[in-house]
Amino acid sequence: MFDLALPTALGATAVAYRLTCPLARDDALGARLVSSAVLCVICTGLVLHVRRGLLRELRRTRRVAEAAQSVLLRPPPPRVDGLAVAAVQLSADQGARIGGDLYEVVATEHGVRAVIGDVRGHGLDAVGTVAAVLGSFREAVHDEADLAGVLRRLERAVDRHLRERAGAEPASTGAADCPAAEEFVTVLVLEILPDGEVRALNCGHPWPHLLSGARAEPLARADPLPPLGPFPLPPELPVVPCGHLLPGDALVLHTDGAEEARDADGRFFPLRDVLTDAARAHPPTPRAVLRTVLEALLHHTVGPPEDDVALLVLRNERPSRPAPSGARGSARSATADLPPTGHLQFPA
Repeated sequence: MFDLALPTALGATAVAYRLTCPLARDDALGARLVSSAVLCVICTGLVLHVRRGLLRELRRTRRVAEAAQSVLLRPPPPRVDGLAVAAVQLSADQGARIGGDLYEVVATEHGVRAVIGDVRGHGLDAVGTVAAVLGSFREAVHDEADLAGVLRRLERAVDRHLRERAGAEPASTGAADCPAAEEFVTVLVLEILPDGEVRALNCGHPWPHLLSGARAEPLARADPLPPLGPFPLPPELPVVPCGHLLPGDALVLHTDGAEEARDADGRFFPLRDVLTDAARAHPPTPRAVLRTVLEALLHHTVGPPEDDVALLVLRNERPSRPAPSGARGSARSATADLPPTGHLQFPA
């Protein structure tokens, strides 16, 4: 009712002025200037009123969208079962807080389990697949005793989501042209046991980096499984042992948007070099690592990222205990034969 009161009042004022004021019927130059000024004031009032209404509606819509996005890709707690945690996600779509990248970390009776993934494409078009993967992961990590069972649940969730999307496509759309037929998700799921042992399954995703001492190395060198979506997973899913995350060490999980960001000359972002610099900080807290990477990334790129970027940092801050025999060596054995990486390519 109030929204209509001001336009009604302004309209009534314009009509009354035109019908009752002598100046409105006077053809003299001065009278016409006064009439024009009155009409200009009335029109300005109407425009400002409409603008205020649109801004209120925009703010209300944005609050609803931010609340929904926060529930879907919620910020992780600062500590999870003795691990310090920090994460950030940068959407390639301006104005969107989430896009095609996803992450989550959960403490379970089976250990701390984490996932990071990347849906083909970016921005709001990929949000439905992100919701399917995260919803399945948050249930499966508590229900499944082994990591392979978690990955199987994610595979079924993605297949179900893509079938539903394909069924919702217009009947005239051919199978080859159906967007759902071309969609896939790369995911990496890992678990950190109470003694620091790390195990992982990788479906087409970049391997995390281990920050230990003043070094940053890829966590493992095993060939990944195919991404979820286009092809079924093999019958056997051997979990990859990745050594131990010792107290003070950190894992940096990331999507390929961080590796493939380019500068104005087309050079990739040197992620491993930047992480090595971050590892030299004392202590390399998750927030400090994120700040170092994001500052370097924004300095490297020109404008907003062309692809979504997600980073998840887990640092072992559990009390020190006697290290298992060969623990440090086993953590290195997964990466010792890796050749040096070349140049790879909004802060919170």
